[in-house]
Amino acid sequence: MQKLLEFFSKNDLFARHNNIELLEAGEGRARVRMKIEPYHFNGAGTVHGGAIFTLADFAFAVASNSHGKLAMGINTSVNFVKAAVKGTLYAEATEQSLNPRLATYSVIVTDDDKETVAIFQGMVYRKNESILQGVKGQE
Repeated sequence: MQKLLEFFSKNDLFARHNNIELLEAGEGRARVRMKIEPYHFNGAGTVHGGAIFTLADFAFAVASNSHGKLAMGINTSVNFVKAAVKGTLYAEATEQSLNPRLATYSVIVTDDDKETVAIFQGMVYRKNESILQGVKGQE
């Protein structure tokens, strides 16, 4: 699990670019956070939906790849239920179902007050290769 955590923390450049930090992970689960910065805001003065989606998607990616098998998202949806305007956002991904080829996950995005900001659901296709396969120094 430690190699996988290091892999995502180092190699997911888009998550790093968006100031997203991996807090913890285990089989079928992950928790991440994003401190809200000025570049996360949209024209309406709230955190951009794309930033919230990216946070949830990163938690989804870590949780779905936590078994070591390469998992690629094939379907996602997100419901934005509260605007975020300050502080830090957290996303917690939980595995809902797992079989050899498909797995589903739910991700809840919350704010500093533990209020729900967004609800994300995703499905992955699980390939027959390691998430670390072919990454130099990670095999």
